[in-house]
Amino acid sequence: MDEQSKMGKLILLILFCHVSSAAKHSLKYFFTVSSGVPNLPELEVIAQVDDIMVGYCDPDTKIVEAKQDWVKKYLDDSPQQLEWYNAQCSYNQPNLLKATIFRLKQEFDQSGGVHVLQKINGCEWDDETDEGIGFHQYGYDGEDILFLNLTTLTWIALKPQAVVIKLRWDADMPRINYNKDFLTRICPDWLKKSLDYGKSSLLRTERPSVSLLQKTPSSPVSCHATGFYPHRAVMFWRKDGEDLHEDVDQGEILPNHDETFQMSVDLNLSSINPEDWRRYDCVFQLSGVEDDIVTKLDKAVIRTNEDKSIDMTVAVRITVVVAALVALIAVTVCVLVWKKNRCTAAGVDQQHVSDLKAPDNGAELSMRLNPET
Repeated sequence: MDEQSKMGKLILLILFCHVSSAAKHSLKYFFTVSSGVPNLPELEVIAQVDDIMVGYCDPDTKIVEAKQDWVKKYLDDSPQQLEWYNAQCSYNQPNLLKATIFRLKQEFDQSGGVHVLQKINGCEWDDETDEGIGFHQYGYDGEDILFLNLTTLTWIALKPQAVVIKLRWDADMPRINYNKDFLTRICPDWLKKSLDYGKSSLLRTERPSVSLLQKTPSSPVSCHATGFYPHRAVMFWRKDGEDLHEDVDQGEILPNHDETFQMSVDLNLSSINPEDWRRYDCVFQLSGVEDDIVTKLDKAVIRTNEDKSIDMTVAVRITVVVAALVALIAVTVCVLVWKKNRCTAAGVDQQHVSDLKAPDNGAELSMRLNPET
């Protein structure tokens, strides 16, 4: 594995080290610096609201770029906040994070290789209880290493190599007081304003399509939901109306490319008799939507890898029948217009015959049967 691939995996690992509670909104900032990869930006910064990227630091201009129209409006109306963001991009965070990764490399006795430091801070807020909580933590090379305890206002070192940094930061009371104010007052206020500006998209609800999938007859059946929003959702299997905990594998909620989400939960069928399948169902629940989506365990609706081969066989038969009908029509037309010399001596134009040939492969057949795809 090359160094860039290694770094990418480390960033993704750290990125998912903090997951929001399903009942809360969140505002998160991800700051990433790397060592050992000279062709990458010295600092990468991403801002997320409810796990949707809303802005980032442009590595060339070192200013904030909005990813949503409502964010542009928000920052236009809040010049002081925009100034703070630009300061984080241009000099505040780069200097601090570069100094921190340099210190950690010394403490871990590392002179080379690819290393990644990421800071994640922000807040979560429950719009029903009005309760909020802030978080501020660091990850190094894919592992949590430091986090701020807002109760004691001290840093907690999760690795011995981070103790030196912890002691230095604990002694910096102005910085700790600023972090406390930012995480408990400023961040929740910004989050609430973000939800107000972006409510048309952030507070929308989109119901998913739910399918039952199975690779082979002996594989678990996966109940898969995709295209839902927000990410505050749960999905589970039931038997006779009771939640199942055994023979169930719960998957994570993952983002789609269109800013919706997907998730799945697998049910192991090895200990289930076929006659008992009707007792099982999959339930999907989405925050803000009253009605659940319930999918019965039914062999007739399970989609498998065999479906494609079955569909292709049917498609070939349809093509042959259509080709025969078109040929018959062509011959009939030729007979009718024979006197006007619109047919060749053979009775059917050869170009028309070549157009009726069966497709050479499945991809071509699929394109012909589904011209819009």
